[in-house]
Amino acid sequence: MRLQLGWIPNVQYAGEWVALDKGLFLKNGVDLDWAPGGPNAPAAPVVLAAGRADLGYTSWFPFLDAVGRGNDFVMIAAVFAKNPLGIISLPKRPIRTPADLVDARILAQGAPEKTAIDATLAIAKLPPRWTQVPAGFSPEPLLSGQGDGYTAFSTNQVITLENMGMTLNKDFFFTSFDDLGFRSYGAVLAAPRAYLERSRPLAVGFVRGLIQGMTENERDPTLAPKLAVERYGVDFGLDPKQQARQNVLQIPLTHYDEPNKPLLSLDRDLMRGTMYDAARATGRTNLPDIDRVADFSIVAEAHQGL
Repeated sequence: MRLQLGWIPNVQYAGEWVALDKGLFLKNGVDLDWAPGGPNAPAAPVVLAAGRADLGYTSWFPFLDAVGRGNDFVMIAAVFAKNPLGIISLPKRPIRTPADLVDARILAQGAPEKTAIDATLAIAKLPPRWTQVPAGFSPEPLLSGQGDGYTAFSTNQVITLENMGMTLNKDFFFTSFDDLGFRSYGAVLAAPRAYLERSRPLAVGFVRGLIQGMTENERDPTLAPKLAVERYGVDFGLDPKQQARQNVLQIPLTHYDEPNKPLLSLDRDLMRGTMYDAARATGRTNLPDIDRVADFSIVAEAHQGL
């Protein structure tokens, strides 16, 4: 099986690294080959469409857009039930509610971040008045006053500020887009329908191995950061301390707040409700039936017997 990551091979993929290290994919019949993502790598939907991967990690809107362009893709799982994307702000102008975005200057990296802000305002029925200030992956421009907020991940730039001696909810705030009303998954796992039709047992085996790897990561959160730094992401100069902290912060995001929703599972009502509402709010029309573009049974089958 060929897997296309959505980002560089860091501890975000803790479940994969632990599963590879402990032979959990092989135990479930999957010989996994993977390719890194990152700012200079093609997006997973592009790689899937070109036939260069069997599974790939993307996010909600890029997945919908790829389907809208005629790609017969199916979503089968989501690693992060709660999306870590949000906005960092400072006490002089905290951004804690959708209304705080109106007339704000937001340091935002690109189209996905802009879309998240536009969707948040549209869902809240607020005017789309805000200014995008180009930004990179460091929050320092926010500290120097170049914007009122900065789009960031709770598992990344929040750690950067902590390492600078700043304290969350005192020296700075982080508010996720989920908490602002724009709820979406992080690290959506998608596959071409044709692959699932001919290789469904492999897809189930991969998901089962990933569940086991994620479960092992929760039992011992110290292993995955070492694997990321010393083996799978060794060429990317990862910071061991940062990777360890990221792993601790990301584990709660893999669980739903709602009960009886297992790891990696998709919520049909959430997707065709709030998540489709957000899609419509950003001008996406003619959305397909959710059961056409999502397979809710693969994760359920993978959990059987665990």
